[in-house]
Amino acid sequence: MAAALFLIVARADDGTIGDAGTLAWHIPADLKRFKALTMGKPMIMGRKTFESLPGLLPGRRHIVLTRDTAWRAPGAEVVHTVKAALDSVADEPEAAVIGGAEVLALFGPLATRFELTEVHGRFGGDTTMPYPGPQWRETARTSHEAGAGHPAYTFVTLDRSPHLEEGSKP
Repeated sequence: MAAALFLIVARADDGTIGDAGTLAWHIPADLKRFKALTMGKPMIMGRKTFESLPGLLPGRRHIVLTRDTAWRAPGAEVVHTVKAALDSVADEPEAAVIGGAEVLALFGPLATRFELTEVHGRFGGDTTMPYPGPQWRETARTSHEAGAGHPAYTFVTLDRSPHLEEGSKP
């Protein structure tokens, strides 16, 4: 049985998901949500995303997809193909795909859910991704005002529409 995959990402209005290997904003509630959604689950990520973490995140497996066959890091499970990543989580009920942009694009067609934090602002970061396409149907939305040191943001849950395939029109 294959794990159900979900994507989790914070994305600014201008498409920014990162800047110089870090987030371009600090939203404590988004970090808490990320932790709650990924705790106890394997996380699939690219090498740059792994290297941007403050260290191993407790209570989660770190599966790192990289083209570099010599790359290793303590605590990381290294894979070199999408199939190898999927095989590594085959016995899990659910796995999170946490980035970066290339990894999200690779696994997007395989995911059934998208947990998105819409960060309301333009940050001009060096890593961007497009807004999720019409194959995703919004099932939940919770908006939050800007606060001390952070922009306004919205938590959005999107589920893959069973009636729309990648690239089709609604």
